[in-house]
Amino acid sequence: MPGNTFGHLFRVTTWGESHGKALGVVVDGCPAGISLSAADIQYELDRRKPGTSEIASERVEPDEVQILSGLFGGKTTGTPITMLVWNRDVDSTPYETIKQIARPGQADYTYQMKYGLRDYRGGGRASGRETLARVAAGAIAKKVLASRNIEIVGHVVEIGGIRAKSVGLNEIKKNVDTNDVRCADPGAAVKMRELIKAVKSEGDSVGGVVEVIATGVPPGLGEPVFDKLDAELAKALMSIGAVKGVEIGKGFEAARMRGSEMNDEFYIDEGCIKARTNNAGGILGGISTGEPIVCRLAVKPTPSISKPQRSVDMERMEEVELRISGRHDPCICPRIVPVAEAMVAIVILDYYMLSQRVI
Repeated sequence: MPGNTFGHLFRVTTWGESHGKALGVVVDGCPAGISLSAADIQYELDRRKPGTSEIASERVEPDEVQILSGLFGGKTTGTPITMLVWNRDVDSTPYETIKQIARPGQADYTYQMKYGLRDYRGGGRASGRETLARVAAGAIAKKVLASRNIEIVGHVVEIGGIRAKSVGLNEIKKNVDTNDVRCADPGAAVKMRELIKAVKSEGDSVGGVVEVIATGVPPGLGEPVFDKLDAELAKALMSIGAVKGVEIGKGFEAARMRGSEMNDEFYIDEGCIKARTNNAGGILGGISTGEPIVCRLAVKPTPSISKPQRSVDMERMEEVELRISGRHDPCICPRIVPVAEAMVAIVILDYYMLSQRVI
């Protein structure tokens, strides 16, 4: 099965390659009557686009979105919404000399084995540039969710072993977009930025951890057994190319806790059932509890580095030394924040619609 479409009722299909003419997305199933403009989409795309910081890729793309269908009079019509972004700053020359070499950490080898050919320019379909289409779709999901008082917020909590201090949700909202690391702890953000600059100067890269929090999610979202809400969130976040691990709530820390520590005890507050803690991350039995949904994702270091690496020429079938040039992020975490927010928003809206059948 082709893997370019995600979702059940709110369905997202992305298309395009890193160095192709354009990229885009078709969103099917968006409810009618939602106020939407290109500015709503552009705001999120601007948070993701390259060339905005010295710790990001030097590729300079305006990433100006065009909405081709699905809107009339500033509102969604309920028909498929098609969005397009032209690639403007493409330079494929660094890839010509290494087009037959399997870059370590990239999808070159696996795409070649699956399809027998591949677009080697910038990683083609496997490039992180594909995520701009997800962010465009996620912007729509966020707009619909906001009308239901559901909010999605992401931030960087760790880079290269430097961990941010724990801060409250309001502080995250206040600080996350005030620095180019997208860390809500200003002190840690400075250290993270210096580390990223240092590894960049060495021709290397670094990874980290991103957290996404969804608030206002009502209890009861999620389907039993195989279509659990947390299972779908894990799938959505793992589908982001650089993500190698996902945890919900306490996640792997739960393996080191006792039941008496892990269990979230219930109490009654003004006639409503609530939990005293949220170690489960807002999901029990695959169904939302009404508490904030908390996801964290482990982001690997950018595989494209200028340090020499050993690899294989797949055409000549000989081992070679590889040096990669071009424009690459020394750390992907800051630009993954809006991508992760988008995927969480898409899942939650999709499951909200499944629970309601209409919205």
